Amino acid sequence: MTEAENTTGVEKARESSRPKWGQMIAWVVLLLLLAIVALGLKRTQEGPVSVGKKPPAFELTTYQGEIISSADLKGKVVVLNFWASWCVPCEQEADELEAAWQTYKDRDDVIFLGVAWSDMDTKAREYLDKFGITYPNAPDLGTRTSQAFRIRGVPETYIIGKDGLLAHVQIGPFSSVSQITALIDPLLDQ
Repeated sequence: MTEAENTTGVEKARESSRPKWGQMIAWVVLLLLLAIVALGLKRTQEGPVSVGKKPPAFELTTYQGEIISSADLKGKVVVLNFWASWCVPCEQEADELEAAWQTYKDRDDVIFLGVAWSDMDTKAREYLDKFGITYPNAPDLGTRTSQAFRIRGVPETYIIGKDGLLAHVQIGPFSSVSQITALIDPLLDQ
């Protein structure tokens, strides 16, 4: 065996014993992606947040720049409505939600919050103007809040009691103001 052949054999042996960083990185990335998919599937199987349970914490910055945190809403009935400007059923309940808000707006223990889900800022603002919505609304930037509540579509409304527990989940639009007030009024005596 010549010296050149011997050197080549030693180099090959060294190369085969070195960790293959490219392969290791690819495996790590693959495992991370699988973990993300598994978490997503687990969340999907959990369904929406359950009535009687504590809803997830959230913080929203309204279109007027006000920061509203769930921690600041303790002791209040919270009507958290997820909507989108392109959602026809959302339009069907917009007037009812605003009328219900007018019933409670002077109270210190009820707040309505709208959350524009996957919506463009200009379209969302046009929607709010079109329906004359006066209660606070905020974009769901990065869909953090909607993901926390595990919404499946819009409209979805979560009513949280003064005790901080989820009292009602409305999948789909409300059909009347009386339907909304019938859910809120019993919570005022908590």
